[in-house]
Amino acid sequence: MDLVDGDGEGDAYQRFSALGYAMSKQAHRFKLYALLAVVDTVCIVFAYLLAGLLRNGAVFGANGVYLAALITPIFLLFAFNSQAYGYQVLIDWKQGLSKAMMAFVLAVVAVLFVAFYARSSLDFSRVVYGVGSISGAIFLVAGRYAFKKVVNKTSDQHLRAELVIVDNCEPFDFGDARVIDAAAYGLRPNLRDPKMLDRLGNAVLGADYVLVCCPVEDRAAWSLLLKGTDVQGHLLAPEFDEVGANSLSRYHGQCVMQVASGPLDLRSRMLKRGMDLSMTIPAIVFLSPLLLLVAIAIKLETRGPVFFRQQRMGRGNRLFSVYKFRSMRVEDSDADGKQSATRDDRRITRVGRLIRATSIDELPQLLNVLHGDMSLVGPRPHALGSLAGYEHFWEVDQRYWHRHSLKPGITGLAQVRGFAARPMSAKISSGVCRPIWNI
Repeated sequence: MDLVDGDGEGDAYQRFSALGYAMSKQAHRFKLYALLAVVDTVCIVFAYLLAGLLRNGAVFGANGVYLAALITPIFLLFAFNSQAYGYQVLIDWKQGLSKAMMAFVLAVVAVLFVAFYARSSLDFSRVVYGVGSISGAIFLVAGRYAFKKVVNKTSDQHLRAELVIVDNCEPFDFGDARVIDAAAYGLRPNLRDPKMLDRLGNAVLGADYVLVCCPVEDRAAWSLLLKGTDVQGHLLAPEFDEVGANSLSRYHGQCVMQVASGPLDLRSRMLKRGMDLSMTIPAIVFLSPLLLLVAIAIKLETRGPVFFRQQRMGRGNRLFSVYKFRSMRVEDSDADGKQSATRDDRRITRVGRLIRATSIDELPQLLNVLHGDMSLVGPRPHALGSLAGYEHFWEVDQRYWHRHSLKPGITGLAQVRGFAARPMSAKISSGVCRPIWNI
C-alpha cells in the first residue's frame, strides 16, 4: 500500500495531474496488446509460408504469400472486433485464445467463401490452404501460451492502476494500490462545488479502478461523484458480507459494490475517436476560408482576441477551455457565463450578432474536438456560472453530474430536439429541463 499525503488544497490541482499520469498503466497494457497482435500475425504468416514451402519448395511460394496476405488482415479485423486484445485477455489467456481462434476460423471461412464465389480456387493450392490453416491454429495456441509465460515473468501482476480514496474511515491493507487521504487533498462529497469535482477528476485521471472508503451516510454522495468520472468506481461495503450478497465483488478480501461502469472499451473508443477525426479534419480544411474571414471581421470591428475561451466542465468532471469566436466586447465578456445573452444585448458586437444568429461562433470548437477535449456528438458543456432559471444545473438535479462520464459535444440531445435556441427560463417553466442529465 502506497499512502500519499497532501499539502492541502493549494497545490492539489498540479499534484493530482502528476499523480494521475504517473500511476497510469494503460500505456503498458497497450504495448502488450500491440505485441500480442504482432505475435498472432507472425504465427499466421509463418504457418502459411511453411505450408507453401512444403508444397512448392520455396519459402515465399506464391500460394503461401497470397493466403497469408489475405487471411491475416481479416483475422486482425475479426479479432479486434471480438475484443481479443483487452485487459481480460491479459488476465485469462484461455479466454483470449478462444476469441483469437474464433476470429481465425471466421477469417479462413471468409477467404474460402470469397474464393469459391469468385471462382479463383485454381490460384490457391488446397494443400497449402489446408496445411496452413491447421498449422495456423496450432501456432496461435503456442504463441499465445508463450506470450502468457513471458508476460507473467516480465510484468508485475497488477496491470491496472488502482486508486483508493480514504474518507473518514479506517483503512485496511489495500495491497499495491495507490491510497490518498481525501481530507489532505481537499476531496469531500460536495456535489455543489465544481472546483472540488475538478480536483477529483484529476485525482482519478489514469486510474483503471477507483475504490472509495467512506462512512455509510456519505456513500450516496460519493456514488454520484463517481458516476460522473470515466473510471470504474466502487464503494467499500463490508457489511454486505453478513448477508452473503453475490452480485457484488471483492477487493483484497473486502466486499465492495460497483457504482460506476467506467469508460468505453478500447474498440469503441477508437471507433468514436476515428469518427470525430475523420469528420473534424476535413471540416476544418473546408471551412478555413470562412474561419479566416470571420477572424478578420472580428479584428476589424473591435480590439481584442479573436477567440473567446471559457472554462467548462468536461469528461470525468475535469475543467477544460472551450473555444468560440468572440462575439462580445472584451470588457463586457462574461468568463463565468453568469449572465445569459439576450436578444437586444448591448454587449454583443455587430459581427457577433451575425455569427451568433448563424451559430458560426461555435465553429472553433472543432479545435476542441481535434485536441480531444470534446466530441462531435455529446452533452453540451455548460459554463460554471450558467443557471437553470435561478439555480445552477446541479442544484436542480444532482444527477446532472452523470453527463460528465463521457466527452461533451458540439451538438447533443437538446440541440437535436430544438431546445437550444429557447431561453433557459422558458425551458424551466415548460418542464423540459427536468431530465437535465440527458441534455
